[in-house]
Amino acid sequence: MNQSRMRFQDPIHGLMEFEDWVVKVIDTEHFQRLRNIKQLGTTYYVYPGACHNRFEHSLGVAHLANSLVTRIYETHKQPELPKLEYNERDLKCVTLAALCHDLGHGPFSHLFEKEFIKKIRPERKWKHEDGSKMMVNHLFEVYGSKILGDLDTNDEKFIKDLIDGNRTNRSPYLFDVVANKRNSIDVDKFDYLARDCHYLGMKSEFDHSRLMKFSRVYENQITYYFKESYNIYDLFHTRYSLHKKAYNHRVGKAIDFMIRDALIEADPILKISESINDPNEYLKMDDTILNKIEFSNDEELKKSQDIIKRIRTRNLYKFVDEFLVPEDLKDKLTEQKINPVEIADKELKVDDIIVDRLVLNYGMKAENPVNHVKFYDKKKGDKVFTLEKSQVSYLVPEQFEELNIRIFSKDPDHKKIEHTRKRFQELLKKITNKDQKTYYTR
Repeated sequence: MNQSRMRFQDPIHGLMEFEDWVVKVIDTEHFQRLRNIKQLGTTYYVYPGACHNRFEHSLGVAHLANSLVTRIYETHKQPELPKLEYNERDLKCVTLAALCHDLGHGPFSHLFEKEFIKKIRPERKWKHEDGSKMMVNHLFEVYGSKILGDLDTNDEKFIKDLIDGNRTNRSPYLFDVVANKRNSIDVDKFDYLARDCHYLGMKSEFDHSRLMKFSRVYENQITYYFKESYNIYDLFHTRYSLHKKAYNHRVGKAIDFMIRDALIEADPILKISESINDPNEYLKMDDTILNKIEFSNDEELKKSQDIIKRIRTRNLYKFVDEFLVPEDLKDKLTEQKINPVEIADKELKVDDIIVDRLVLNYGMKAENPVNHVKFYDKKKGDKVFTLEKSQVSYLVPEQFEELNIRIFSKDPDHKKIEHTRKRFQELLKKITNKDQKTYYTR
């Protein structure tokens, strides 16, 4: 590609180079909007170093996607490997998919889809990937060939399929790059694990650059050198650890619920939830929505403003208690049995109680994602295989998903928190016929 390039200095990947057509996409209002959306949402309220945004993450993912696919093309020039023809059009599409994969994130990242939209528009089953596809469609409509060159409607569909992980017959291995639904290994994770650990001040043993170096394409999928199997387990363990320690921190989650409630109270006035239907309105949706509510003179926004003031003065919703659910109790402790109505009594309002069902896993629900990873051995030619846990380590997990039921109180009154905790513990005993050890019964 004989085009001019622009360089970005990045704290994670060093010098990242992008061709002129990529920079034109970066310079659109669609992409620039990501500067005002915190990568880790309310985690910033707990970890002040976590101030990075979706903007730089998306640049990193595009850099890694382009680098990985280019490396694969170069590697497969070796005569002993399956031949892969260099395809400039496919490379542009996967780079653009990586660049645009997070265009659909709303204010405070996952809070918008998982808390706000899910609560206020449950019938939509809307995900940020749906928003990303809407914004990609809008990019093609608004700019077309001005910045996207000769990419056509077929390419647009391919890009949206890559973002959604909707595998088709067009270069099937490319669906392992941006949003890998086959085994959950993709450059999106490569970037956010490294970037988030850096800004959170945490360490990660996972080495994405090494894994990329040992990537090959066999049987229309990206495979890895078998000696990288433990590195892959480190990937999934790092992801789990970040969710456990940072992404779902109790204080951050309490603030999640507060911002959700503030947005819900403001929605009838500002029509925030309707923005997911209109890309022009969605362009206005970023973290500054709180400022818009906070500094408005509209008296109808007072309830929202009161909640935001509580955040500003750290008068937060309070963590009450939690119960890490054993496997044999998951079928008993359902949403129908553990909910605010069952916990509330004459002293406790239903609306003041929040039940958070936190599910953490290795990226594929209760499955071990490594069971879906194909490996190669240089000595065995093009034969690919899977690895049992016993072939990697006897210390990898036996279980790959956990359920943690957490209770929060909107009312910070100490006596009510104590009473809510007691009611929760009594409810657990009533359902299971046994005293259960919660966080506060150690």
